[in-house]
Amino acid sequence: PARPVRHEDVAAQVYAALDRTPDSHWTLDGREVPTVPRGVLLDMDGTLVDTEPLWLEASRAVAAAHGHHLTEAEGAAVLGRTCADTAVGLAELCPEPTTVTGLETELEDAFLAAVEAGVELRPGARALLDRLEKEGLPAALVSASPRRVVDTVLRTLGGEAFRTTVADGESDRSKPFPDPYLKAAARLGLPPEACLAVEDSPTGVAAAEAAGCRVLAVPSAAPIEPAPGRRVRTDLTALLREWGPEERV
Repeated sequence: PARPVRHEDVAAQVYAALDRTPDSHWTLDGREVPTVPRGVLLDMDGTLVDTEPLWLEASRAVAAAHGHHLTEAEGAAVLGRTCADTAVGLAELCPEPTTVTGLETELEDAFLAAVEAGVELRPGARALLDRLEKEGLPAALVSASPRRVVDTVLRTLGGEAFRTTVADGESDRSKPFPDPYLKAAARLGLPPEACLAVEDSPTGVAAAEAAGCRVLAVPSAAPIEPAPGRRVRTDLTALLREWGPEERV
């Protein structure tokens, strides 16, 4: 039997024909229906792989080695941040003499060692990447981690899952600035407004929204509230359940 015509399918086709990508449209009964993105930009740490605890532990260890024990608030502040940004913060906190460059190197080395020991995928991560490939939606990896860490994680995720990857230092500015997302969207040949960014941290959400992306937040360690153009879900598995087994993203 022929598949019934759905309101959201027709609306998505109209928007695509007009090259429009609004945040959402509405069914006649008032339900919000997300429109179809043309590309998906994925954060790595805390979103696809459970590395935020490893990063936090690396930051705590480096700080402790220089005479400071991170408070809970200070630990939360490093989530989603680059090694360079975190090193600047630690240099202000640590009482023992050190340099920002030295701290940055220690942070990267400690984090890389933890990642090389093995990483776990976040719930739904593998199914999401498989789904994007099946649907033919181009995906980019947009990370605040150094290239050495990104390449190590890609051995677990599979580099073939992404059309392009952007690591720390490969754009003019890092998250929370929009530059990494702008670069990833440009490499996909898409305007950022046509892309869905998937993030787990407030820092990453700020970067994606500043770039003009629609955002799906799956908080890992810090809370994130819904906002216009931003949906919040418990994890990637919840998102996949919403899409259903045969639905297009």
